[in-house]
Amino acid sequence: MPRQLRFPLPGIPQHVIQSGNDRQACFLQEQDRETYLRLLDEAASDAHCDIHAFVLMTNHVHLLLTPLHAHGVPKMMQHLGRRYVQHINARYRRTAADGVCS
Repeated sequence: MPRQLRFPLPGIPQHVIQSGNDRQACFLQEQDRETYLRLLDEAASDAHCDIHAFVLMTNHVHLLLTPLHAHGVPKMMQHLGRRYVQHINARYRRTAADGVCS
């Protein structure tokens, strides 16, 4: 099922959940969490989103953030997802079909 349409709400705090593919683990080792946080920081900066809080669970992530522009959240999540999946695929020699946090 596709995710529901996200309404652009610049300047309004938003709760965003990113889940692992088919409920699989997003983080296999501590280094994966560190990489995710580094990429989150880069993506948030590029998309002009302020991150207020985050929770990294085994198979999903909760983010509390405020986008400064209308398309900040989708831009940030797309950037983050692409980069993190590339990291996992390279690190664990996976293909896109294997799945991970997406």
